[in-house]
Amino acid sequence: MIKYKDLKKNDEVKTTQLDTPVSGKLLESPKQGRGLKKAIFIFTKGSEVGYRDKKTGKLIKMHDEAGSVYAHQVTEVKRDGTWHQVIDQPKTQDQDAMLDQLATQ
Repeated sequence: MIKYKDLKKNDEVKTTQLDTPVSGKLLESPKQGRGLKKAIFIFTKGSEVGYRDKKTGKLIKMHDEAGSVYAHQVTEVKRDGTWHQVIDQPKTQDQDAMLDQLATQ
């Protein structure tokens, strides 16, 4: 296991922001001054996953692109050729749960 604070710029990671785990590369270090970033900038390989077009049934691949992900969405890091679980991410609010809660009010 690797602690979130020990991740480094250019580390290869797996994230879950697209629901299905996809690989990517950290474009910045999670360390920020004395603390840790709750969202981090990465390059995601969205082309690893896709979705089925409802009309044609064709598999449409997603795009590879840079963007931010929440700390809790960084689940694994590749070190010395093997994948390790990432632990001790800073707490971030589950946005889907928050929206669900707002919808029921």
